[in-house]
Amino acid sequence: MAAAGWRVTVVADGAGPSPSSSDVPPGVTVVRTGGDVRSDGAPGVRDYLFALRRLMVRAMRLPRQDVVVTMTDPPLLALAGPMLAARHGAASIHWCQDLYPALLPVLGVRVSGPLFGAVERASVYALRHHDAVVTIGRCMARRMVALGVPDERITVVPNWADPRIHPVPRAENPFRFRNGLGDGFIVAYSGNLGLAHPMAGVLDAAAELDRTDPDITILVIGEGKGRPALAEAVAARGLRNVRFLPLQLAEGLAESLSAADLHFATMDPRAEGLLVPSKVAGALAAGRPCLFLGPAGSEAAALVNGCGRVLDPYDGSGLAAAVRTYARNPALCADEGRQAVATAAAWDADAAARSFSALAAAVLKPSARPMTGAVGRGLPHA
Repeated sequence: MAAAGWRVTVVADGAGPSPSSSDVPPGVTVVRTGGDVRSDGAPGVRDYLFALRRLMVRAMRLPRQDVVVTMTDPPLLALAGPMLAARHGAASIHWCQDLYPALLPVLGVRVSGPLFGAVERASVYALRHHDAVVTIGRCMARRMVALGVPDERITVVPNWADPRIHPVPRAENPFRFRNGLGDGFIVAYSGNLGLAHPMAGVLDAAAELDRTDPDITILVIGEGKGRPALAEAVAARGLRNVRFLPLQLAEGLAESLSAADLHFATMDPRAEGLLVPSKVAGALAAGRPCLFLGPAGSEAAALVNGCGRVLDPYDGSGLAAAVRTYARNPALCADEGRQAVATAAAWDADAAARSFSALAAAVLKPSARPMTGAVGRGLPHA
């Protein structure tokens, strides 16, 4: 967006890198709240509320902006959008990655009925008062409409794969060599192991494949609240075909994702329209087919059309059979791998930026519209 002429200010919580960091591109200013952010990956309600307050206060103190964009974390940040927009005389866009508070029960977070109802009403009220709402999938857009958000205010802008991800030939992949993965068939799960990612079907499939196809390895790369329980279950079942590796840095994703012959991603069916697993896009960008273990109505299910399959996340036998099919058919992996690359290339960061820039320009208040085309003069702020 900065390259297209916008002046972009990002307000982020915590201390973080200096705004003069070389990682910040020209035209973008990073403003930090300086708050104390937990690094153990387990923030509580109190942490979220303090983060919300810090972000609100810092954003209120900014010079006038033309478009205010709120994201999902911390939850309830959508409530801040209309207030910040009123403070700046700006338009407001909510960019929804996860739909709260509806997602909380899926994550196992218990909220009393009256409190949940009050929070949901406040969230819906705020969403209806944004000038535009961006969702990352059509499934999420349908949820928004059901909540009463006007359809004409919703724009679908799917997430994209990290631009650094690309196919790395199997025989030349240093990740396989470094980690002693050998020449066997590898099916991988790469990314966050959250509470909305059921693994019961994967465990059943692993147990079956351990008996019938011991040369097939299930590789789990990542961290998250669900990893300890999964590791304990693997140990309790005595599964020899499941390996764990830590979360990989973004710079090494091309190698780690390409190290697998096949990927899978899981999603709780109750989360349809509440989130869209981003790990599917990464797997496709690496040129690997992906099995989506989740609801057929999710945007992720549509993404794997022609380069994977959609399966019941609790059907271990079905998953084992699908893995065998790919393991015994290299041509299928190759064909769907090529389709995966084409699918990922059809929607990248540049395409998303163009879509988002067009939306931001469309919701600009009349007083914010540029009076001149000169670079550096009359350009809108976001």
